[in-house]
Amino acid sequence: MKQTIWAIIILILFLSCKNKPNTSNEQIPELMNNELPITLSTQLGIDSLVLSSLTTKIEKQEYPNIHSLLIMKNGLLIYENYFKGYDENYGNAIGLVQHSDTTLHDVRSISKSVVSICMGIAINQGLIKGVNQNISQFFPNIEFKGDKSKWTIHHFLTMTTGLVWDKNSPYNNPENDEIKMTDSHDALDYVLNKPLKTAPGKKFNYNGGATQVLAKIIERASNMTLYQFVKEYLFLPLEINHFEWNKYSVWNGSDEFAAPSGLRLTSRDLLKIGLLFRNKGVWKNKQIIPKEWVIEAISPKIDFPSEVTDGNEWYGYQFWIWPDIFNDSEFNMVAAIGNGGQNIFWDLKNDLIVVTTAGNYNNRSIKNDPYALLKNEVYPIVFYK
Repeated sequence: MKQTIWAIIILILFLSCKNKPNTSNEQIPELMNNELPITLSTQLGIDSLVLSSLTTKIEKQEYPNIHSLLIMKNGLLIYENYFKGYDENYGNAIGLVQHSDTTLHDVRSISKSVVSICMGIAINQGLIKGVNQNISQFFPNIEFKGDKSKWTIHHFLTMTTGLVWDKNSPYNNPENDEIKMTDSHDALDYVLNKPLKTAPGKKFNYNGGATQVLAKIIERASNMTLYQFVKEYLFLPLEINHFEWNKYSVWNGSDEFAAPSGLRLTSRDLLKIGLLFRNKGVWKNKQIIPKEWVIEAISPKIDFPSEVTDGNEWYGYQFWIWPDIFNDSEFNMVAAIGNGGQNIFWDLKNDLIVVTTAGNYNNRSIKNDPYALLKNEVYPIVFYK
């Protein structure tokens, strides 16, 4: 009789535990086709309840209009969440969107970093001799006079063309040179005919037109469109099958792809690019980007007064780099950055990759931006545990 009673008690306890709801509220990324290595945050000693608190802060708009946040530590995805927010498709409002892991999102100037990757691939294929090749070799019908005859691919990768280029006006200001380029019917002609302000290689001046020239060089060297090249040699090897690259025809009827800002990807696919750089260009045991290009692209090439620190930051080959510190640990933050809150952040020393998307286009006044989210919330969670 006693044995029967104890058996009933044990059965009741088992069933009550089995049906007990999970109270941790941890955001567990779903494994999809083995695309990304995933683990529970608790496996890395990170409190899942604290991650849940981070979700609540974003939902309460303490960090405005964030659309997605993905956190990868030690090469493992530990947090992935999507939020409802107002969004655009290349400047055209599309209203309130419930974002998800399949939602295409404007990545804006992260497009520039992707063009840089394509340049590295084209050089590795022998289509282009190297970064010191003179650009005039790709435009035989254009006469480059004076210092413009010295232009190399390196000058365009590092935004040191010397061109007069208004980057300080907001992107909704018609005086902004990228807007003028977008509104022109020949982006290449617009860029190459801008006057010089300084000699090439002397000074950094952020210039979307430089990226447009790089894209045209890739197209002429490969006899492929930018869309075809990135699809065949970068996205398909990365198992990225769903993307868009807007053309200037959205605004002016031109058939040119908007190289500096027209790309649309999912957040997971942005993370794949992040993981690709972490792994020195290797994806699933295959070298997609030359290791040498990965190192060069995110190495400082030119410095300038920083907008995120008290000192200077650097620009590589269409990637941003700045010195940073957390918990007395100094490191270089590397980032691919797009207008409105689109980011891939790399802290390679501490093996952290963070991806954000957001809808704060042309709004430079937001204090609690994705970088603040990274430093104020993600770092304390991941490294203080």
